[in-house]
Amino acid sequence: MIKAMKPSRLAAAATAIVLALGAPVLMAQQKTSIKVGFVTFLSGPAAGPFGVPARQAAEAIVESLNAGKAPAPYQIKGIGGLPLELVVIDEAGGATKQVSEYRTLVQRQEVDFVIGYIGSGDCLAIAPVAEELKKLTVFFDCGTPRIFEEASYKYVFRTRPHATMDAVAATLYLLDNRPAVKRIAGINQNYAYGQDSWNDFEATIKVLKPEVEIVTSQMPKFGAGQYGAEISALAGANPDVIHSSLWGGDLEAFMLQAQPRDLFKKNILVLVAGEPYLHRLPGKIPDGTVVGARGVNAVFAADSPLKRWLTDLYKAKAGIEPNYPAYSVANAFLGVKAAWEKAAAKKVGSAIPMGANKNVKEEMEKAYAPPTQEEVIAMFEKLSFDTPSGKVQMSLGKGHQAVTGTAYGTTRFENGVVKVGNIKYYPAERVNPPEGVSSLDWIKSGFRATAK
Repeated sequence: MIKAMKPSRLAAAATAIVLALGAPVLMAQQKTSIKVGFVTFLSGPAAGPFGVPARQAAEAIVESLNAGKAPAPYQIKGIGGLPLELVVIDEAGGATKQVSEYRTLVQRQEVDFVIGYIGSGDCLAIAPVAEELKKLTVFFDCGTPRIFEEASYKYVFRTRPHATMDAVAATLYLLDNRPAVKRIAGINQNYAYGQDSWNDFEATIKVLKPEVEIVTSQMPKFGAGQYGAEISALAGANPDVIHSSLWGGDLEAFMLQAQPRDLFKKNILVLVAGEPYLHRLPGKIPDGTVVGARGVNAVFAADSPLKRWLTDLYKAKAGIEPNYPAYSVANAFLGVKAAWEKAAAKKVGSAIPMGANKNVKEEMEKAYAPPTQEEVIAMFEKLSFDTPSGKVQMSLGKGHQAVTGTAYGTTRFENGVVKVGNIKYYPAERVNPPEGVSSLDWIKSGFRATAK
């Protein structure tokens, strides 16, 4: 008979077994897999540069996690030893359709959690529905800061920074490299992300260089496709700098239509979300374009085992280097995995009764079960975890909104490839507002606002 073990030793033994085995046997009687709803653009103009790379990343990441091939600290198979199953949904069709599809994922498909959404309008529509249905939902992209600045959620998280970071860092980079800039124009989509991106950029410019003149702001509708009038207005305004947060097919169409008209011959183009187009538009992105990847992603990511892991599995799947949407997907999956396994380890360590005098395996079978959704959420809030992009900290939105640092660089076309040089990095605390302060209030205060 096995002698009684002290609770602390039992807890340690429990945790050791979970970490060593991934607990597949111990969990088998209670749950056999984790079903993940994954939503991204599979059709329409956003699919090519954003949605399809996101899906390819999700599929490759799930395959690698299920095989236990991720580097530490993510080497346990699947999540907590349970294999992942993907249920993939097309994000195309607008917010009303997405709300309907989301309800189907939760109520009929009975997914354990949802990872998804690129469009800010979709995220704004889904967040209150996730709260209503009480389902853990992780936004892997969408830029608007309004999600957690205008509301508070228990079940909704976003594992990438919001777009204020992009606007602030773009302005800092621009003024660092072109301090004599005098005239600025913008072209941004007329919906949440485009409006917020331009508002933050304009406000930051006015704080850091008040004498700069805003000569025009063009706001075509999302998915417009034709930009002749906007190109004429931009050319006629004669700006030194053109700021744009256009993405998806909108950016591709704009670039292809603007180039023959020499729109960028006398000014600097700033593409805050331009990285996915470096390999899609070779020869169409003018030299000297300021480009970002919405974080320390892709060409800006530092070498690490996790970066090499993502690069290798994505190249094997897609044949090219991962772009920033692929990095954003990785951050979401690893964030959930870190929170889930942290909750599971805590549950094992605390569930074994005092003075237990049973076989350790029997104790483990009794004590260990997958954590509840509420236990995962408790660990997810204010979590800090490692990713291919570096450290992600869930420090805004009461622990539901991620922050990271970011980077910008300048393009040059060389030997048929668009390369990025003159890269400058900006730490998280310099380009993100503090907790409890709205982005615009923080910017307009001269970046000095403190939480109330």
